[in-house]
Amino acid sequence: MRSRRGRGERTRRAECAHLLAGLEAVVGELRVGAHPSAAAEAAAAESRGEAARVLAISAGRSRLGGSGADGWTHPDSVVAEELSRIGVAWRVAEEHGLALADLLAAARTDLLGRTRFRDRTESALAGARASATVLAGLPVVGVTLGHLMGAAPLAVLFDAPPGRVLLPLGAALACCGLLWTDVITRRGSA
Repeated sequence: MRSRRGRGERTRRAECAHLLAGLEAVVGELRVGAHPSAAAEAAAAESRGEAARVLAISAGRSRLGGSGADGWTHPDSVVAEELSRIGVAWRVAEEHGLALADLLAAARTDLLGRTRFRDRTESALAGARASATVLAGLPVVGVTLGHLMGAAPLAVLFDAPPGRVLLPLGAALACCGLLWTDVITRRGSA
């Protein structure tokens, strides 16, 4: 569960980086006078990941007379929240005739700020997560040391009646401690 969440967070970070690069490319194209559909298409060719996909969809919808903002709505995406914000900025530009480059640049700045804040928060909470992992592993170290000293802790844990209660109880408490640390640190980073 912890490793799956870690992989998901790494994927999210990578997609945010692709999205930042894609937005920079769109803004650059718009600032030199490209039409929004052409700018999105050019940026899609330069982008990777989810950013390339949404930019291509946005360019296609805009080229066919639809709203380019509709291409940014993907609720199943890892970066759905970020895409939604960009879609709203695009829609505001279309509906009110505002400069799309300025609104997308502001959306990019907002995304960059949120990404940096999330990274700083994750870094600050890394110590707490590492401490919890070390504390959860201490019982294994204790059993190993007891075995090396000849105290036969495994015999006590597996054969003696108190051990049959203490082993599952200790394992459950260690797992609960890790899960509780994850809940606390996730709230801190939200």
